[in-house]
Amino acid sequence: MTAGQDVAVPNPAERDHTAELERAAELIRAAKALLVCAGAGMGVDSGLPDFRGDEGFWRAYPPYARLGLRFVELADPEHFAGDPELAWGFYGHRLALYRGTEPHEGFRLLREWGDRVAGGIRVFTSNVDGQFQRAGFTGIAEVHGSIHHLQCADGCGDDIWPADEVAVPVDSDTMRARPPLPICPHCGALARPNILMFGDFTWVPRRSQRQLDALQEWRRTQRDLVVIEIGAGLAVPTVRRQAELASAANGALIRINPREPRVRHGRGISLPLGAREALTRLDAML
Repeated sequence: MTAGQDVAVPNPAERDHTAELERAAELIRAAKALLVCAGAGMGVDSGLPDFRGDEGFWRAYPPYARLGLRFVELADPEHFAGDPELAWGFYGHRLALYRGTEPHEGFRLLREWGDRVAGGIRVFTSNVDGQFQRAGFTGIAEVHGSIHHLQCADGCGDDIWPADEVAVPVDSDTMRARPPLPICPHCGALARPNILMFGDFTWVPRRSQRQLDALQEWRRTQRDLVVIEIGAGLAVPTVRRQAELASAANGALIRINPREPRVRHGRGISLPLGAREALTRLDAML
């Protein structure tokens, strides 16, 4: 090397992470049960938007950029009372999008890993898209609810019903729904998705709580549990906290996140990769 010649400094983002993947694969091989904790990043490889920041949301939904509307403003239950066509325009479009999206290969791999362990596999997710059900999973706890289920927007009761027969036409220019809008079968008022929204005091949590209770009961019976956290960011840390809590006893946490992979206090393995890439590479090592 001559004087003044630049020295190449390795970029951590360009590492192949083989050593971390091998450690993670070893954990999975030794597991007696698997818990998947999934955030919005899990669906990105299926083509779903993750709504990360205003710019990311507007790239996914250009009409809202023109209107100057942010995700946190649209994911607000007040719109169902004040402007139901706007509210159902957003959620009706998402309902159709999620119904038409096929889960990526990583979902299948996870399910196959769960079939190999004695305690099976369970899922804790903040996603409302139903991708895990579509991929054939059972034992799913949807902490923020599901777009595939509805409740009364007027709060006539705590009933929750499937949205299987609901189709909401949406004007692609204005992103407003065209009537008729979904209604409550009990009182005839407007219906809304059974999703926990921002500033939401009318969400009916009964279905999600039943799922969470079942997950907690399962966890109490499992030893050598390995937690695989995928695509869960810090902005809404519900999934990360659950993953850290569930792995607190043994530190058997695998965090898959291309943007925010850091594991606190070294209690786990960090994989700064996308969901499908990380799961595919792990599967090759099992």
